[in-house]
Amino acid sequence: MPTPKRSLPSIVIKRGNELLLFDCGEGTQARMFKARTGFMKKTRIFITHMHGDHVLGLPGLFQTMSLLGRKQRVDVYGPKGIARYVEVMRDAVKFGLTFDIIVHEINKSGTVHSDPEYTVEAAWADHDQIATLAYAFVERPRPGRFLVRKAREIGVPEGPLWKTLQSGKSIVLRGKTIKPERVLGPSRPGRKIVYTGDTRPFRAEVKFAKGADILIHDSTLDDGLGEKAQEAGHSTPSQAAKIAKEAEAKKLFLFHISPRYKNPKLLLSQAKKIFPNTWVPNDLHTVEVNLRR
Repeated sequence: MPTPKRSLPSIVIKRGNELLLFDCGEGTQARMFKARTGFMKKTRIFITHMHGDHVLGLPGLFQTMSLLGRKQRVDVYGPKGIARYVEVMRDAVKFGLTFDIIVHEINKSGTVHSDPEYTVEAAWADHDQIATLAYAFVERPRPGRFLVRKAREIGVPEGPLWKTLQSGKSIVLRGKTIKPERVLGPSRPGRKIVYTGDTRPFRAEVKFAKGADILIHDSTLDDGLGEKAQEAGHSTPSQAAKIAKEAEAKKLFLFHISPRYKNPKLLLSQAKKIFPNTWVPNDLHTVEVNLRR
């Protein structure tokens, strides 16, 4: 449930002129106004499962977009049931959509969206006998650093040809093909952000979260209520921290905190014993995920 200080699940990745929204709890559009994310950017929405606290913000968000005159389509991804939900919502709520909604129902794990610069991967989580997905935003590797000395040794003139090689493309110089590997250092890995949704620890989770810059993990109940968390399909702080440690994640955020905790200090202290770089985000918490060197 929402509390006066904590809203329902919704996470936005802002990447250039694009928004990737993960879950859409009630009141998401109001928080987006406050966070100044904008409503006109290219938008993809990824729903983890069909519980109300993760999807009931969609009608309000779509109405706000329509009232602002959005024309660009919105893509929605989710498990079985998301297509029917969007269809029923469109039929029942007469808000005059001004844009198309394209629904992608996911029925298997793997890549659910592929872009020239990144992919979004999905894995089946383990939550309360309902189809639930975890998502990973994974940037493709970037070309290595441009080696100026090497380029000059080969005789590549400074200018557009350098830029072409820097982008990872071959050039033809004086009738010879020069591949970018000759003037570039080792490729550099992209960034990775993993969001588990609601889940107990699941079998493939460590592999799925491997090397994440940020792992956002269910941590609904404290360690003392581990049995209750297991029954409800949720995780404890220590369970989340063990996953982060085994996956060699860089930073862990505890998420989906039960409203019984007015102050999350207990949850934070339990996780930090295992994985020190753990945080409990407040609403509108913003994190800059830097490019890897």
